[in-house]
Amino acid sequence: MFENISLAFQGIWSHKLRSFLTMLGIIIGIAAIITIVSTITGINEQIKTNLIGSGTNVVNVTINADGYPADFSYGSIPQGIGTISEELRASLDELPSVLETSLYRKRDWADEVYFKNNSFNGAIYGVDSHYFSVAGYDVQYGRGFTETDFERARKVAMVDDTAASGLFAGENPVGQTIEFRGEPFTIIGIVSERVENSPVINSVDDYYMYANTSGGTIFIPINCWDIVYRYDEPQSVAVHAEGTDEMTTAGTNVADALKESGVITNDYFSYEADDLLQQAAELQSLSESANNQLIWIAGISLLVGGIGVMNIMLVSVTERTREIGLKIAIGARQSRIMWQFLTEAAVLTSLGGVIGVGGGIGLAYMLSNVMGTPVGISIPACVVAVVFSMVIGIVFGLVPAVKASKLNPIEALRRE
Repeated sequence: MFENISLAFQGIWSHKLRSFLTMLGIIIGIAAIITIVSTITGINEQIKTNLIGSGTNVVNVTINADGYPADFSYGSIPQGIGTISEELRASLDELPSVLETSLYRKRDWADEVYFKNNSFNGAIYGVDSHYFSVAGYDVQYGRGFTETDFERARKVAMVDDTAASGLFAGENPVGQTIEFRGEPFTIIGIVSERVENSPVINSVDDYYMYANTSGGTIFIPINCWDIVYRYDEPQSVAVHAEGTDEMTTAGTNVADALKESGVITNDYFSYEADDLLQQAAELQSLSESANNQLIWIAGISLLVGGIGVMNIMLVSVTERTREIGLKIAIGARQSRIMWQFLTEAAVLTSLGGVIGVGGGIGLAYMLSNVMGTPVGISIPACVVAVVFSMVIGIVFGLVPAVKASKLNPIEALRRE
């Protein structure tokens, strides 16, 4: 085998230009496939990041009414909707794929919030002691909520970066007092999200799903919610999943556990998890179905390359007829002759495959810079591409190899 490989490289090197032109179809086909696969992988990751961001792995479980998010901002709370106890919340932490959960209440648009003459037009969250660690917030300035703040329902609040710059107009928010529906709340800290990338907003629906508001967010202890809104609204649950791919499972497990807990006895309402991964999978499927067609088109060049290999190997058999006849005359078996030419064809296409993989990776990075999309190099795809190119050499080199092995030694030695 090693002798055949050595002879193959000698043959390739002795006809460098011819060998390169023969490999060109293989190189182009493999490079095209690697480029497409790498681009698909990168785009799929971009789709996932655009939808859910990265770094938090948080899925929200909220109350739905007949399949749509329920809004309890107006009117009284319907019968049959209870509150989630701390014991039930703690039990949710033990569910598969769940790292930690948190309870919160939310209004997308806070009303009657003022600082001096400035009014606030952002969101208000009533959060428990677990929320900032679950949702991925860090305290930048000041301090966070303490257990005493929750136990005594202290009228304190925290703001994010956007609210800090918008509502307080350049002043340091920490220590300032805001008026929230006639109640004074003291700002004790500023928080920021602990994420590398935020979801990308491309439509009005995306805006309402992810952005909520451009005015920022104010956080108050969940125990203070009834101070400003006069009654306890149903809670939502923020679920920190073990990983991005586990978000759907974690959210579903929490939603199912809440349904079984009996918190809601009204058949019209139920807890449901936001399935962002399903939305990402649907978009990825559309992307892949279109690009898979490009892979088949690129595969045509591999077929052309294989035909080129067969052609050049037939020429090689004709050129080396006397050499083949001499080997057969001194006792070389047909199988030995056949394997020599099969090895040469496999080495030729494998070398083309390796060059094609390198070219494909380079093209993928080039397209990434031009299109602004990430690159996802697939190592299995690279390995499969090289192996497939070797298979092409064996398949298309089989006819020339068999022809060489069946030459009549006497006629071969007579050939000029």
